[in-house]
Amino acid sequence: MHFFVTGHTGFKGAWLVLLLRHRGHTVSGLALDPLPDALFERAAVAGELANDFRTDVRDSAAVKSAIAESSPDVVIHMAAQPLVRESLREPRLTVETNLLGTLSVLEAVTATPSVRAHVVVTTDKVYRDVGQANGYPEDAPLGGNDPYSASKAMVELLTHAWVDSFSPCPTATARAGNVIGGGDISRDRLLPDLLAGLSAGRTPLIRYPDAIRPWQHVLDAVSGYVLLAEALLDGSHAGGAWNFGPDPHGFATVRAVADEVVSLWGGGASWRTDTESHPRESHVLTLDAGKAREQLGWAPRLDLLTAIGWTVEWQRRCTVEPSAGVTREQVARFDA
Repeated sequence: MHFFVTGHTGFKGAWLVLLLRHRGHTVSGLALDPLPDALFERAAVAGELANDFRTDVRDSAAVKSAIAESSPDVVIHMAAQPLVRESLREPRLTVETNLLGTLSVLEAVTATPSVRAHVVVTTDKVYRDVGQANGYPEDAPLGGNDPYSASKAMVELLTHAWVDSFSPCPTATARAGNVIGGGDISRDRLLPDLLAGLSAGRTPLIRYPDAIRPWQHVLDAVSGYVLLAEALLDGSHAGGAWNFGPDPHGFATVRAVADEVVSLWGGGASWRTDTESHPRESHVLTLDAGKAREQLGWAPRLDLLTAIGWTVEWQRRCTVEPSAGVTREQVARFDA
């Protein structure tokens, strides 16, 4: 099977490429160049690709040409500006990248006869924030209190309107929880900030320690995307929206996750609360992934403590071992 992944040079994209290659699939990708010291470079992901297109997803002609040239069976669209706080600094860039970039991919998929399934990845933040503690189901109202969240809710509306209007290949949207895992270098995310500080011998600062999030390992999320694509391919399920999130024990406070990280790190490591003023964030954000469990047979393979453990293990081991080997070993362990 030939998969085309947009955003393949990013954190989730790199893990997805390695998972697909481990399962024997051909993979092509389209994205901007990776950030310095990104997992894509550290894990030598470029060598796994049949085609490696470096272009802005907003360039509709380039996206259409790349997908047509690759003739994939499946497109998984993940290219995005994925950070809430960055969207407050760059709102126009965020909306253009996420919304117009998705439009470029939808147009390209519709124009490419080889594509038989299309998954558009959005986020758990597409839901209207009403502090729902027992998890938002897929039919909960969409919303967005910041440019990133709103842009992804727009992507949901655009994708499903496109399907209704133009009847392309089977297409679905996927909404995942807060993903963690080795090699994430994004700014303003809990695990990267914690591990960067601890690795440098600093005491990390944590915003909103009592905020609750649906934590899951990146491999659980991307394996859900692949399973959804396979269900679209074989016709066992139609499109629509799908949540991929942890079991309820994976709904945990930032404080609990940070405590587990510093405990595993050892050596008297600690963190402290950032007392500076920061933009508002949702206090409670959880997902109801019952639909994926019941209809796709998907379930997270790693519980929260294991997911945190694998992330800390990756950081520790990659200081003394090649990142490429450590990353592939975790992929193989996940799929064992």
